Amino acid sequence: MKIESIVTIKKELQHHSKEDLLALCLRLGRFKKENKALLTYLLFEAHDEDSYIESIRNTLDEDFKSMNTDSYFYMKKTIRKILRQIKVYTRYSLKKTTEVELLLYFCERLNDLKPNIHRNTALSNLYQRQITSIKKKVSLLHEDLQYDYNMHLEELKNFETYF
Repeated sequence: MKIESIVTIKKELQHHSKEDLLALCLRLGRFKKENKALLTYLLFEAHDEDSYIESIRNTLDEDFKSMNTDSYFYMKKTIRKILRQIKVYTRYSLKKTTEVELLLYFCERLNDLKPNIHRNTALSNLYQRQITSIKKKVSLLHEDLQYDYNMHLEELKNFETYF
């Protein structure tokens, strides 16, 4: 089966009735958890980005609390899983500020972990990559937002120097 381009699909969808489009969306939501999650975001959470960010933070808090901290190996696996979740959530939103906020929160939580992640090379490098990624994303934002986020990054950097 040949998969059509988005342009072709868009043209085809314009020829369908409202009822057909509703049925297609519901059918799409049944097949994959990500599709259902995206539909949930678009229908219920897209209008209030702040509550969306807060709900993701609560989810991240639960993930960090349930993390096995007995070994850096287990921590690393869980941290990577959490980072993948953040990437999925930010893809739904498409707003750079949401991505920056969630990555900053992720880095804050990493700094709070015991045992300290900065004593493990792989976790420390993962942390540094996220900081670099945040800096790149912040540079694309409005100047006022850049200032606020850069202040937050400085706080993270100051915390990091203690270890």
